[in-house]
Amino acid sequence: MDQRSAPVPLILASASPRRRELLAHLGLPFAVVPSAIDEHLAPASSISATVAELACRKARAVAVGLDAGLVLGADTVVVLGDEVLGKPADPRDAERMLRRLSGRSHEVITGVAVVDAASGRGERSAVVSVVRMREFVDAEIAAYVATGEPLDKAGSYAVQGGGGALVAAVEGCYANVVGLPLCETAAQLGRFGVPVTAEPPVCRLPSGEPCPRLVGKLV
Repeated sequence: MDQRSAPVPLILASASPRRRELLAHLGLPFAVVPSAIDEHLAPASSISATVAELACRKARAVAVGLDAGLVLGADTVVVLGDEVLGKPADPRDAERMLRRLSGRSHEVITGVAVVDAASGRGERSAVVSVVRMREFVDAEIAAYVATGEPLDKAGSYAVQGGGGALVAAVEGCYANVVGLPLCETAAQLGRFGVPVTAEPPVCRLPSGEPCPRLVGKLV
C-alpha cells in the first residue's frame, strides 16, 4: 500500500497569524505548532542562505517531536543595503527604521523549509522581493507607529496593513513580503508529494493577478 495514499499531516511551525492566513489559501488542512528556537543564527554565505537555514531549524525543531507529518518553517527579514532590519525593540526603534526606509528600496527575504518528520528529509530555499517605499514625513511615521502595527513586524511595517500606504511598489512575490511566498511553498510541498488543491494561480498579487514568479508556470 502506498504510504502516501492517505493525506500527510501538514504542520506550520509558526505562531504568525499572517503565515497562517496565507497558508490557508493553498486549500490544505494543517495544524499550527509554533517553534520555540532561538532565532539568532550566525551568518552563512549570504543573508538568503542564513534565512533559509533558520527556517529549516524552525521546521526541524517541531519535526523532531513527531512520528510523521510535513513541517513547514519560515523566517522573514528586511534588508536595507548591508543592514538586516528585524522586529523593532520599541516604538522609538520602529520610528528609526521607518525613517531609514523612507524614499528607498529594500529587499524582503523569506526562507521557506519543509521537513518530513518520518524520514528527516528536508528542503529549504529563500525568496527575495524588492519593496520601494515612498517618501514620508515624521508625522506620518509617528501616526503609524502609534497604531502598534509596526511593533512585531520585520522592518517595522506591514504591507498588507496600514503600512501599505507607505509602499510605492513591490517587485516580485507580494505574499513573500507579507511573510510566506505561496509560490515557493506550493512548489516545495509538491516535491514532497502533497498536491495543492487551490485553484491556480496559488500565489497572487492584491489585484488578483498571478504572482510574477508564476508567470509561465502551472501553479
